[in-house]
Amino acid sequence: MIVPEDKSRMQDLSKRTGHLWKFLDCDGKKEEVATLEERMAQPTFWDDQNEARKVSSEANRLKQSVERIETFRSKVEDLEVLAELAEEDSDEELVREFADSLESLSREIDDLEIASFLNEPFDSRPALLSIHAGAGGTESCDWADMLMRMYVRWAERRGFDVQVQDAQPGEEAGISRCSIRIDGLNAYGYAKAERGVHRLVRISPFDSNKRRHTSFCSVDVIAELDDDDAEVEVEEDDLRIDTYRSSGKGGQHVNKTDSAVRITHLPTNIVVQCQNERSQLKNRQTAMRVLKSRLYEKQQDEKRAELEKFYGEKGEIGWGNQIRSYVFQPYQMVKDLRTGVETSNVQGVMDGDLDSFVNGWLRAGCPRQRNKDFQVED
Repeated sequence: MIVPEDKSRMQDLSKRTGHLWKFLDCDGKKEEVATLEERMAQPTFWDDQNEARKVSSEANRLKQSVERIETFRSKVEDLEVLAELAEEDSDEELVREFADSLESLSREIDDLEIASFLNEPFDSRPALLSIHAGAGGTESCDWADMLMRMYVRWAERRGFDVQVQDAQPGEEAGISRCSIRIDGLNAYGYAKAERGVHRLVRISPFDSNKRRHTSFCSVDVIAELDDDDAEVEVEEDDLRIDTYRSSGKGGQHVNKTDSAVRITHLPTNIVVQCQNERSQLKNRQTAMRVLKSRLYEKQQDEKRAELEKFYGEKGEIGWGNQIRSYVFQPYQMVKDLRTGVETSNVQGVMDGDLDSFVNGWLRAGCPRQRNKDFQVED
């Protein structure tokens, strides 16, 4: 016999599924996909290859978003049938199967509802995440290295493709900065939750007196844009392009040729670097994409010109601008200072278990600044 609580949860699940289907306008998207596929079937479709790629990409994006909800809706319908069978036959095994499936689908719809919040223009684009060590020398550089590992693991857990494009070693340990490219469904939409200052409190492994130290790093996240995404004019005369020998791993060829590229945009002083490819040409192309993305983000910040500016929010890498606190000693706690989401599973977080923080931020309406009601504890 199915318990009344599970019956109520089943009804709620069915309602949420119907609301989600309507909210995402899945019927309208299916019609739009059919229209795009008609265009793609035309003999002249590939005459304009740039336009054809845009249409194909949009059709695939729409199909992906609808297919995910369709698949889930089918699972819910199957669960309703299973519930009827379990009730009719009074089969305890079917009841247990129903309860397990209900629990699984309840978690899945939570994820789908979170994904439905990602409707900003570039949420579906790849994310370019950069980490910069704050004041504190070796301590902050080690913290930056730990954050890089955390984000790489988070991306891998979500099934994203992740690539470290540039990493500058610290003087004694860790890294002073790095750039990571994360690609996957709504990669930027999720990763943008991490933008801000991250604070670490721990007993320093570099201090022979075993004293507690506080370290800061800033995390910056922008969307990687295609040439068709935005009009960003970059004049060659405004660029200074330097090549240098890669300092990272990658075999003899990487380290023996000037394959790494640094591009400085002189009017804005924005600097981008790339050294992950063996080819200097490929590194230059990647660096130019990153530069255009950063210039576009800067233009958008200037247009907003209101209280919440991107670089203003990020602010100085220090105490008052942090968005998340990681305490390793004397107790263990990771707390998001924008949403109040917290956990004592520090090791899990450092191994990439960030979804509770990302989802909490999205559910809270993507707050850009720290909530003063949440105290910073030492």
